[in-house]
Amino acid sequence: MGKRDDLIAQYADDLRRKCGMEPDMDLLTKVTIGCGPAIYDADASTVAGTQPSELETVKNNFLIRKLGLADSPALMDAINLVIETYGKSERNKYRAVVYYMLTKHFGKESVFR
Repeated sequence: MGKRDDLIAQYADDLRRKCGMEPDMDLLTKVTIGCGPAIYDADASTVAGTQPSELETVKNNFLIRKLGLADSPALMDAINLVIETYGKSERNKYRAVVYYMLTKHFGKESVFR
């Protein structure tokens, strides 16, 4: 297995253990690939759930640009819900896991098919 496969396995484990959901491995793999080289960078691979600027970046770059959603308060509500599900005290909130949960939340799996 390559490094990306190891990371995907780690993300799947987080989804099971920390978020209480069984991941769709095909979708998780595609979301992870969509994150690009950021998954290999220690800082870029995680989402700082307590930094408003980081949450704005997730909203603008992923939800609006990638998923094609219209800007509304519902976007930030969904981000906060995902952060809550992951666990506010969880230090490492992996970007691919957060993006996966947001994709599922908005039913936008078709973006990655």
